[in-house]
Amino acid sequence: MMKQSIRVFSLLATVLLYVLTFSVQSQQQDVERVEIRRVHLPVTVLDKKGNPVIGLKSSDFMIFEDKKPQQIETFSDENDPSQPLYIGVLMDTSPSAIAKLKFEQEAAMNFLRSVLRPRKDRAALVTFDDEVILRQDFTDKIDLLERAIAGLKKPGKQTALYDAAWGFCNDKLRNAPGRRAIVVITDGDDTYSRALLKDVIEVAQQTETTVFAVSTKAGFAGTVPGVDAGQAPDDGDRGLMRLGEETGGRAFFTGDPLQLEQAFDKVARELRAQYLVTYKPTNERYDGNFRRIEVKLVTARDGLKLRAKRGYVASAQTGKGR
Repeated sequence: MMKQSIRVFSLLATVLLYVLTFSVQSQQQDVERVEIRRVHLPVTVLDKKGNPVIGLKSSDFMIFEDKKPQQIETFSDENDPSQPLYIGVLMDTSPSAIAKLKFEQEAAMNFLRSVLRPRKDRAALVTFDDEVILRQDFTDKIDLLERAIAGLKKPGKQTALYDAAWGFCNDKLRNAPGRRAIVVITDGDDTYSRALLKDVIEVAQQTETTVFAVSTKAGFAGTVPGVDAGQAPDDGDRGLMRLGEETGGRAFFTGDPLQLEQAFDKVARELRAQYLVTYKPTNERYDGNFRRIEVKLVTARDGLKLRAKRGYVASAQTGKGR
């Protein structure tokens, strides 16, 4: 009888120890899931002439989230080899874009040659019309990218711009290890997407992706009316401008082949000169609310402007892989 009691007591003690151990491990895992979330914030600083400014330090920046100051944990610049660039080139192949396709192909190839660092950065090519097609997955091999770009010929029937941008951010960039960017080359408004502009902005902010848009709507014979004055003429152009502004990028409106080359050159220079700031939010909850981000410069230099994403939605996916 005594031996049976001892065995029962021993069994109960073992079960209790297992339950307590499992409970503690579960709590530790829950804490770890919250603790690992970080916000990675690409920041571009420009001088009075619009040229990228390099050489700044972490002490030159202040970060606020919902007006509350945040502690910068890590800071890197263009010389940091541990921050590779993952970039997607999204090209419009709708019927209206085909007439400009040859020069856009050449400009895109030159852009990739200038921005990709050998054996460090990766680029991918996607086309969009009534279909969104991944023509070349992430690679550091320029010849594969050039071959994919040169092979673009047959147009589709519509323009699914937002679907292409949303899908690339969500499927290809969410867990990319480094800085993330998209360059969208288009000549028209979205006509076919299920995704909305707000959906693209939200997923780009969540995945910490900087979006640049290069619009060739004016063709190569003239400029887009109103653009020189800083005013977009229609909803499509306003959408491209908002997409860039909300994610820390910008939109370009080209009027000729030279302007297209200049636009790509500016994108390349800005990407090479980005700073990457990382901080752990003081508000650690995944509550699904929008968090407003504000970046300020505290350097004594005058006339500097900066671009960074304006915020993000604090969902569980925001911290995925972080």
